Amino acid sequence: MPTYAQEIEWKALSEEVVSLYRQGRYDRAIVVAKKALEVAEQAVGSNHPAIAVSLNNLAELYRTEGQYAQAEPLYKHSLAIREKALGPDHPAVAQSLNNLALLYATQGKYAQAEPLYKRSLAIGEKTLGPDHPAVAQSLNNLALLYATQGKYAQAEPLYKRSLATREKALGPNHPDVAQSLNNLAGLYDSQGQYAQAEPLYKRSLAIREKALGPDHPDVAQSLNNLAALYTTQGQYAQAEPLYKRSLTLGEKALGPDHPDVAASLNNLAELYRTEGRYAQAEPLYKRSLAIVEKTLGPDHPYVATCLENLATLYRKTGQVEEAERLEKRAAAIRAKKR
Repeated sequence: MPTYAQEIEWKALSEEVVSLYRQGRYDRAIVVAKKALEVAEQAVGSNHPAIAVSLNNLAELYRTEGQYAQAEPLYKHSLAIREKALGPDHPAVAQSLNNLALLYATQGKYAQAEPLYKRSLAIGEKTLGPDHPAVAQSLNNLALLYATQGKYAQAEPLYKRSLATREKALGPNHPDVAQSLNNLAGLYDSQGQYAQAEPLYKRSLAIREKALGPDHPDVAQSLNNLAALYTTQGQYAQAEPLYKRSLTLGEKALGPDHPDVAASLNNLAELYRTEGRYAQAEPLYKRSLAIVEKTLGPDHPYVATCLENLATLYRKTGQVEEAERLEKRAAAIRAKKR
């Protein structure tokens, strides 16, 4: 049995991890999460649900920082402990399934992610009821998986149900509501429904700035997405300052080598290329490509996107042989994912 002092220390450390995560202070949060895991192992051994909590928290931080190879075994260990200690239909098992699925989805492993999301959703609906925030998160994540694959008709009703559930359960100004608004806006954006997307992006950004502070990574995401919407519509003067602020926030909160930073670099480069500012675009494309190759691996679909974008730039500047080389590599990546 753990001592009272150990239990108090573990709870305090775990709460600090959550607080640091919400502030976007991920490097510090990892240090504290490792300490929490160490305290739990000393107090309760290796197969207690408290260990699963600490493993899950540490895995979440690694995933957020793009360190996927470090996150996966922690998620799996956490899931195994919870299934054994709590039973296969416990809400904590649903959480572990959801988080492992999110890790796979982030890496483009959609076929591995979908059944985990579905099982997580089924457990949540059964044990917590259809209107619980955890169910809303499962709906949101499954919708995002479908949207990423272009299955918009499957994604939209899930996003809408997730949003309605969150607004009812958490209130209209909660960060999770902002996430649902952002993702539903992204769905409309992908389908060219810009008039429907813009107010949702703006409301999401306003909620995040107020609830999380102006320097949080989620604010950077909202800025990036709103800028992309303006770029698509040719409103470049509105888009550029949003991209730049998003990039600055991302580098500060996540570090220079995070996939979200790569996305900001790529999108700002796209803006410059579209405006014919090729000399400004090229180094941004190259840095974006280097980051995603390092963090996501050389065969990730987003690597193909970065290669294709850089190839387009080279074609615009008459570097045809280099463009063809990049296009061939991108095509090979796409072929592997079919």
